[in-house]
Amino acid sequence: MNAILALEDGTWFRGVAAGAHGEAQGEVVFNTSMTGYQEVLTDPSYAGQIVTMTAPQIGNYGVASGDDESQTPHVAGFVMREASPLASNWRADGTLHDYLVRHHIVAIADLDTRALTRVLRSAGVMRGVIATGQVDPDQLVAKARAIPRMEGADLVSGVTCDSAFEWRDRASASGQADSVEFGISPGRRAASRLRVAAYDFGVKWNILRRLDAHGCDVHVFPASAPASDLLAIKPHGIFLSNGPGDPAALGYAVSNVRELAATDVPMFGICLGHQILGLAVGGETFKLKFGHRGANHPVKNLSSGKVEITSQNHGFAVDPETLPGDVEVTHLNLYDGTVEGFRHTSKPISSVQYHPEASPGPHDADYLFQQFLASMEKG
Repeated sequence: MNAILALEDGTWFRGVAAGAHGEAQGEVVFNTSMTGYQEVLTDPSYAGQIVTMTAPQIGNYGVASGDDESQTPHVAGFVMREASPLASNWRADGTLHDYLVRHHIVAIADLDTRALTRVLRSAGVMRGVIATGQVDPDQLVAKARAIPRMEGADLVSGVTCDSAFEWRDRASASGQADSVEFGISPGRRAASRLRVAAYDFGVKWNILRRLDAHGCDVHVFPASAPASDLLAIKPHGIFLSNGPGDPAALGYAVSNVRELAATDVPMFGICLGHQILGLAVGGETFKLKFGHRGANHPVKNLSSGKVEITSQNHGFAVDPETLPGDVEVTHLNLYDGTVEGFRHTSKPISSVQYHPEASPGPHDADYLFQQFLASMEKG
């Protein structure tokens, strides 16, 4: 079946339907990862977005139940150059096409993703629509222009958990066995189990797996839970998760994190959690032109001088010029110089913009979990 992707600037691409039939709307972005499409589909941080994969063939190793990062896919739509009809992988329990259809994800293939990516890189990410069947491109462009913008959007409320839970109670349903078989052993584990209270702004399961592997009992709370709920379990540490949308739209989360930051409980944030923490300590955030999405982003650790190859997925960043004097930048993105990490100079608070649990090939950033452990054990 024919399919069309139309952007708000009037650009449109013709292709073929590669998933569910129908229409999908969202912000069109691109991801440069060679693998990991299933993790992308199920990462809650992609809520509200149509994701373009720049790798030339997607789907060749199928899908495996142990590779999901949440209970269900969250992308608004999916774009590929070539969709492989085969699943060549002994772990696979289905094809990507069947997975997309089963989860009602509208997808398009057989279009020039290189040309699309060049448009997005030059003009910035744009609102867009994918539609299958006989459709009018001009009508789709008009629909794209009517889609609400990402700026000011609270998408966290649509992906956070409904009620608090303990990760170990859900781990068996998340492919934990696969994580044990294929994951790396942590550099060290806590001497005794540590309680971590985690805000779920759209958390990836692999972050919870990694905290558990390092010796933490993770208690997960909804994004709107008051700070007092987290403090009530007397946590050794507080974790702020990744998630979708504009951090500046999350006033309730910023207020709660500001209250938690006033305590002496060690705190660590990743991705959206990093941005929310930046707002909580007095900084500001801004939207990037086309964001950072992929598994090959170089980040410099300013204290060691080492460069880490990192996995990233974000469209907003913390403005370093607005951070107060008692907060110092610890990591920088070597592509564009944006902030990739900071720490408080007098409180046990730190965060990074990238994903240290994702292991994009190297395990350069796993030390960040060990630093979080050390701060909790010291406290």
